[in-house]
Amino acid sequence: MKLQQLRYFIEIVMCGSINEASRRLYISQPSLSKAIKELEKEVGISLFTRTSTGITLSSDGAEFLGYARQVVEQVELLERRYFNTAPSQQLFSISTQHYAFAVNAFVEMIKKYGADKYQFTMRETRTYEIIEDVKNLRSEIGILYISPFNEKVMMQLLKEQGLVFNALFKATPHIFVSSQNPLANKASVSLEDLQDYPRLNFEQGEFNSFYYSEEIFSTVPSKRSIQVSDRATLFNLLIGLNGYTISTGILSEDLNGSNIVSVPLEEGEMITVGWVVHKKTQLSTMAKLYLEELNQIIDFYVT
Repeated sequence: MKLQQLRYFIEIVMCGSINEASRRLYISQPSLSKAIKELEKEVGISLFTRTSTGITLSSDGAEFLGYARQVVEQVELLERRYFNTAPSQQLFSISTQHYAFAVNAFVEMIKKYGADKYQFTMRETRTYEIIEDVKNLRSEIGILYISPFNEKVMMQLLKEQGLVFNALFKATPHIFVSSQNPLANKASVSLEDLQDYPRLNFEQGEFNSFYYSEEIFSTVPSKRSIQVSDRATLFNLLIGLNGYTISTGILSEDLNGSNIVSVPLEEGEMITVGWVVHKKTQLSTMAKLYLEELNQIIDFYVT
């Protein structure tokens, strides 16, 4: 087994395809495929499942990835300490629901630990795609919430996909509204108070199930409802249409400005925000550093 083979393997996982990995590694696709097949033969397992539509990481490959990352990281530490070599490009990928605090932690991680070379990916995306990303290890970590309404379905789905949910914090529901919205100065609001305002939700594409919704009380009817795909658009519509969305209540003024405010919603249902990880992997150094920053930011806002 060669260290270069492990680096090739990690790059393919991060890219999600041999063709893209070969482009980034500046080697031919046949050479890269041969190196991986030789590695598979040597370790005696199939690292990838190959189909007519591409490759996906196998169950054995997911477990092997955790060890491969540790080996590569430790070798690089030795090289930097004793041979003064420049650090290689750092890799890290995360998929998350549309949370400002997740972005804030990502910013802080890069400021502190980004070094001179890195290749990081942050996907604010749909709930089902978060689960798929982590299952297939396109992302090391996924961030989403569990509520009494969706808990049974979501936990069963995570279990079936080989993922583990780790709670970060519990939150009571809040609404986000424009600072100019008549509801902005209220101490709290009820669902009845919201009836005459447009409700903004993040669309879930073909997996548009109430259980995958990013907003609790998604089953409550609304006279006016708008679905969006990104957080910037949602915030612009909150301001332009005096709409609202339901979320955790955590806002970062540094990232989002002071035009959006959070108001408690008078409902007893709690949500638990957490991170999911593949049960057969071990977190990389960058993933651990990200979680440290994430917990610090949550402690600042929640406690």
